Amino acid sequence: MEQEFWHRRWAENQIGFHRDSVHPMLIRHWSALTPRSDEMVLVPLCGKSIDLNWLAEKHAHVVGVELSDIAVRSFFSENLYTPQVHRAPSGHVHYCFDELELISGDFFTAHLTPAPLIYDRAALVAMPPSMRAHYVDRVRELLAPGGRLLLITLFYPQVDNSPPFSIDTSIVEKAFAGLNITLLDTQKEPESDYGEQVWLIKAAP
Repeated sequence: MEQEFWHRRWAENQIGFHRDSVHPMLIRHWSALTPRSDEMVLVPLCGKSIDLNWLAEKHAHVVGVELSDIAVRSFFSENLYTPQVHRAPSGHVHYCFDELELISGDFFTAHLTPAPLIYDRAALVAMPPSMRAHYVDRVRELLAPGGRLLLITLFYPQVDNSPPFSIDTSIVEKAFAGLNITLLDTQKEPESDYGEQVWLIKAAP
């Protein structure tokens, strides 16, 4: 979506996508990545997710990237963290506190090093079809050799053109063709066409 769309959502506190607890599928399936504590974790379009805290308890460096400065500042204020703040030459603002580094600005232009671990709970599903390939290319570029991505997607009968977008199996398989793709879990709400899937995607060493 256009950047202004997301800036407006955060400014108006229209953030129904935000969870007040750690995503249960992250807790259940993170171990499938065989993660090491010294491996950096990258979280694209992280918002003010509580998942960041959970990851920071297990890893020495967790980097989140979020377009909205409101979201980033809210994360630190709500968790009672006082970060160090500096502005990069690119214009991105870095907020650092212990294991956490949140970068405020455009994910597509942020200066990032390839990561051995990437967690995507709400990024791919936020991308309209017109931007999906661009996002996937960026993620593939940032997945280090031998890196692992834990991807959570949604599926439901979509009737409008607004996020979150329904992502079916064929979309994931096409987007990450050439990488090792494993469907770890599918959870469907009772008597509903709404569900979530968890994917493990591995890059070649």
